[in-house]
Amino acid sequence: MKLATIIILICSFNAFSYQVDFLGDQKRYKRVRTALAEKEKGIISTLQEKDIEVDELNILISAFKAENELELYVKRKTDTIYRKAGTYNICASSGQLGPKHKQGDYQVPEGFYYVDRFNPASSFFLSLGLNYPNQSDRKKSKFPKLGGDIFIHGSCVTIGCLPMTDNIIKELYVYAVHAKNNGQSKIPVYIFPFRMTPQNFGKYENDRNYAQLIDFWRNLKKGYDTFSKSKRELKVSVNSNGDYVF
Repeated sequence: MKLATIIILICSFNAFSYQVDFLGDQKRYKRVRTALAEKEKGIISTLQEKDIEVDELNILISAFKAENELELYVKRKTDTIYRKAGTYNICASSGQLGPKHKQGDYQVPEGFYYVDRFNPASSFFLSLGLNYPNQSDRKKSKFPKLGGDIFIHGSCVTIGCLPMTDNIIKELYVYAVHAKNNGQSKIPVYIFPFRMTPQNFGKYENDRNYAQLIDFWRNLKKGYDTFSKSKRELKVSVNSNGDYVF
């Protein structure tokens, strides 16, 4: 066997082992063990109602700033269509409607993100980190420092994150850990300023206070409408202007 082939096989095995062991690695942390003990039974029951086994779970998250709500969607990793598993209250907010474009503005981002890190030793019990700033944020912002460290987390305080209380983050974290352990490397998180129904959008579109945001929101609405209709993960890219393309 050629050396290059052996190296590829070893790397593939190591990557597979790491993925399978993600749940085990997370269990080293007391807070994760607590979350599993309190929430896993209920999660398994919810999934069984949808004919989904926990070891085939993938998830997707949508959040709505004006309504202070977060929705969790689930599917089998071999399926394409998500089904809503629950709606949770976001317990505190900061900033105003509109995207986050600079460090220290207290804004919650708006756009299409994914979970890129797990923090089992968070200052806010448990937390799921988002890939803010993404490519769109970098192209849209005129500021040199865009900030970072945007999380879905426990507790009920925020300066730009999505706080869910300790009780709710336990549940969301367990869902996410299982999805990650099943090979879902990028858990989608779609953050909208509000539920972008025609009625809601018309209300904000006719409010002069938001005139400078309407073009940006029209772009987000394309993604909102596409997901609302199909319940499929969006295939998102970013053009030269920083607009999302679906």
